[in-house]
Amino acid sequence: MQGTISNNIRTLRFHHDEMSQAQLGQRIGLTRQTVAAIEAGKYSPSLEAAFRIAQVFGVPLTEVFQWQPDTSD
Repeated sequence: MQGTISNNIRTLRFHHDEMSQAQLGQRIGLTRQTVAAIEAGKYSPSLEAAFRIAQVFGVPLTEVFQWQPDTSD
């Protein structure tokens, strides 16, 4: 099944003292460029990285990432 993953990383960073992409990347072991690509929806993180992102913000995974199935199938 095809679909799209969206995320709230930018909003979560803003609400956490305007954390930069570089700061988030440092805390989860990824580069700023990778965080930017995930945030822009151009790259899907590994499951482990997704859980690390949620942990940094202290929220469930579903508050960071959402899955929208493609209904055209």
